[in-house]
Amino acid sequence: MAVEVLIPKLGLTMEYGLIEEWLVAPGTPVKPGDPLLRLATDKVDVEVEAEGSGLFHPAVESGAELPPGALIGWLLEAGEEPPGAAGEGPPGAAREEPSGAAAETAAATPAAEAAPARGGRLFSSPNARRLARERGIDITLLAGTGPGGRIITADVLDAAAAVPAIPAIPAARPGTISPLVRRDATAAGVDLAAVAGTGPGGRVRRSDVAAAAARAVPSAPAPVLETQVIPLTGMRGVIATRMHASLQEMAQLTLGTEATMDAAVALRAQLKDQWQQATMQVPTITDLVVRAAALSLREHPRLNASVRDHAIHVHPEINVGLAVALEEGLMVPVLKRADELPLSAMAAETRRLAQAARTGKLTLPELEGGTFTVSTLGSFGIDFFTPVITPGQVAILGVGRLRDSVRWEGATPQRTQVLTLSITFDHRAVDGAPAAEYLRSVAARLTNPLTLLA
Repeated sequence: MAVEVLIPKLGLTMEYGLIEEWLVAPGTPVKPGDPLLRLATDKVDVEVEAEGSGLFHPAVESGAELPPGALIGWLLEAGEEPPGAAGEGPPGAAREEPSGAAAETAAATPAAEAAPARGGRLFSSPNARRLARERGIDITLLAGTGPGGRIITADVLDAAAAVPAIPAIPAARPGTISPLVRRDATAAGVDLAAVAGTGPGGRVRRSDVAAAAARAVPSAPAPVLETQVIPLTGMRGVIATRMHASLQEMAQLTLGTEATMDAAVALRAQLKDQWQQATMQVPTITDLVVRAAALSLREHPRLNASVRDHAIHVHPEINVGLAVALEEGLMVPVLKRADELPLSAMAAETRRLAQAARTGKLTLPELEGGTFTVSTLGSFGIDFFTPVITPGQVAILGVGRLRDSVRWEGATPQRTQVLTLSITFDHRAVDGAPAAEYLRSVAARLTNPLTLLA
């Protein structure tokens, strides 16, 4: 029996998903948990896994942009044919034209009025805007056929078919190269016709383009002062959009303090001797900070909240996101119910999540549901910084490096170790005094770390 493969709903605000790349060839047998495709949304790029077993049959091309719940493929039994196609149709299929009353309504709608705007912004999908720019099409003149009049990819492609297309790179191996691969090749000056694909069925992947660009020998010396242009796409584009929105939508303020870490460093050394013998994960300084941050949120719940619909929503669970730096950007896996995790379990879970982030193995549930974030730059030698709040939250804790300092006992200086902490908070939800009290609570727990073992 045929099983539908649908675009998943990745968060409450997701409107569309872009199929970046199919990871399996048509007819490939898959089982639950096998990766099927890479899906890009306005927030994250993720691998979507199969939820059933069968022979995979795609119903749309890579590069298609569709809403959550759209049919994009089938899982079939041996010898079984797909029952039909949905979404934007199977590869190469023409989009069905409206007829009857629907056609009359569409014809009566002026193009300039068919793309409603929100807050003065054009209501269109990111991929549609990108295609319009590449093909020299004025997107404001298009009629949107998506939900609520949204301009989608198909609208731009229809408009492009009616006018001469802007010359692009040669269409090597039609049907095997995604729009994102073509974009990367154009930016890198790579001839796709000369690139050998390593994907299923010889499909050219973005990694193939990157490898070809690295091997290429320039025919002439590059200009000495040539400007490097890095498109804000993929993870970098998501980060840029979210951080800009965060600073635009919130009233952010940062406070800083120092925590004396002598006792915490001594406790960690003691636990290292004990827990290594018991094959338990030894906590890092970051683990101690995350534990202190989670426990302190119990006492200061207004920092474990979000602002929406002109109201402050205090969350019943404390789910702490831990920012993990990657070569291409940043990911924030989430420790669920972090205040309920013993220190040993927290140390093991942070290690697992960080490793999954660096190897691209994080699942969607591991990226969702964060109510507060901890970001540390201590390993980069940074003492103090002002972190930017994750959209949907009201505060983020910044952690600097562990460093030597001096404290005074009477007139005698004593060497000590300190850690700089910074809290950025949304002043709409939290005032300076409560935020300072929270920061003082975190510092106090680190100064007296036995409270972290309770």
